[in-house]
Amino acid sequence: MTIKLMMLIVFFSIMIGVGFYSRRHATNVNDFVLGGRGVGPWLTAFAYGTSYFSAVVFIGYAGQFGWKYGLASTWIGLGNALIGSLLAWVVLGRRTRVMSKHLSSATMPEFFGSRFNSKGLKVVASVIIFIFLIPYTASVYNGLSRLFGMAFDIPYSVCVLGMALLTALYVILGGYMATAINDFIQGIIMLAGIAAVILSVLNGQGGFTEAVGRLAQIPSEVPLTLGQPGAYTSFFGPDPMNLLGVVILTSLGTWGLPQMIHKFYTIRSEKAIATGTVISTLFAVVISGGSYFLGGFGRLFDSPAIYNGNGTIAYDTIVPAMLSGLPDVLIGIVVMLVLSASMSTLSSLVLTSSSTLTLDFIKGNLIKDMKDRTQLLLMQALIVVFIVISVVLALDPPDFIAQLMGISWGALAGAFLAPFLYGLYWKGVTPGAVWASFATGVGITVSNMAFHFIASPINAGAVAMVAGLIVVPLVSLVTPRLPAANLARIFSCYDNLVEATSKKILPEDKTFDSPAFKKRAKFK
Repeated sequence: MTIKLMMLIVFFSIMIGVGFYSRRHATNVNDFVLGGRGVGPWLTAFAYGTSYFSAVVFIGYAGQFGWKYGLASTWIGLGNALIGSLLAWVVLGRRTRVMSKHLSSATMPEFFGSRFNSKGLKVVASVIIFIFLIPYTASVYNGLSRLFGMAFDIPYSVCVLGMALLTALYVILGGYMATAINDFIQGIIMLAGIAAVILSVLNGQGGFTEAVGRLAQIPSEVPLTLGQPGAYTSFFGPDPMNLLGVVILTSLGTWGLPQMIHKFYTIRSEKAIATGTVISTLFAVVISGGSYFLGGFGRLFDSPAIYNGNGTIAYDTIVPAMLSGLPDVLIGIVVMLVLSASMSTLSSLVLTSSSTLTLDFIKGNLIKDMKDRTQLLLMQALIVVFIVISVVLALDPPDFIAQLMGISWGALAGAFLAPFLYGLYWKGVTPGAVWASFATGVGITVSNMAFHFIASPINAGAVAMVAGLIVVPLVSLVTPRLPAANLARIFSCYDNLVEATSKKILPEDKTFDSPAFKKRAKFK
């Protein structure tokens, strides 16, 4: 217990210290929200990765999908790395940074308002973010309860309050820069922690080969596989179609989440994006791939402790059950791993929520003329408000708390992914198509909560995203486009010409050394 407490004290001290250190980087709105648009590739890549993977993934999703799909759940982690990280950086990174800076937009709603010349889109987008990020914020706490109970025998409420206060303190003090630096530190802890945990858990099962052999003997519960053993070690698992739905939601969903896209607004330069792409992808392979790979062995720990009173599986207990037999030092590392994952995601969510509500809803609508200092103070106050609301929800969670992440991702990405993606590349996207996407994404998610026409909220979220990608181009073809002059101004940011000079192209041919040729070889 002493070792674990000492590790936590050092961890908390570092987080607070970073907050005080970063105060000088948070003296105005631009610095507080965007870090002055001067954040390096390592900090940005780790901020992206740690915001992506929270305790919901490590404790909830890894346990749930590892139990359902066995080792095939590793595909979710690989999808997160290749689609949610690599492709997201390649497709969105540069264009997001360039256009958001050109339009002077600091948030996703502000981007929609400027890109489509619509104040209404800006306001409605901020409302959608406010509504659906709050339950997601509450769900972040959920992965901590059983883990802290196992490690410290500390009440869940104390864990929630402690994490909330600490996160609020360093975000209010240092803004985005404090969040980015702490995300980098927390990311290192997560990398070391997941490697140590996987090795220890497999070693406790007799090694990798022995663990896979035992898992292969377990018969599948899915009718598709007719109860045959070996499904949980097969390439695509017992239920490939539902597995695909999870991969789509958890991978493609990041393309439309405002707290994830925000990272591209802040990166220092286009050159830094290339470096950040590699770092972010490797981080996702280790963290997400490792988490789901670990969860795939969950059925080896089948015991009465992981069942609810009515005989159903309590998925959030599976990973803690796998970790309960580890040495105290490793349990301390796991606690810091989950704390790091949760606090990094939480800080990103509350900063996104407070900045969106201040800059996109209150400023210019409720308060017409708001000074920079007033905006900064209001954002700091709203961080406290969002933390309090999320804590209240987390302390008295609704029955569907475990599904809140899927619902939030489905609504946000279903509404925003398509218009944001198309809006970066295609001049033909119309304001009407953006409104249609908002209605489609939120409509499918909310109506499914009420009528359950799609059994899984995860699959409903995937359907919402795919529907938006179809709806936006179709509606754009039949609704009025923006004026050509506006579009030319908006897309002019991509027309910057770079001069390159070639001194010698083919040295062996004297013709190319002539002054006349050199002059022609200087091109834009």
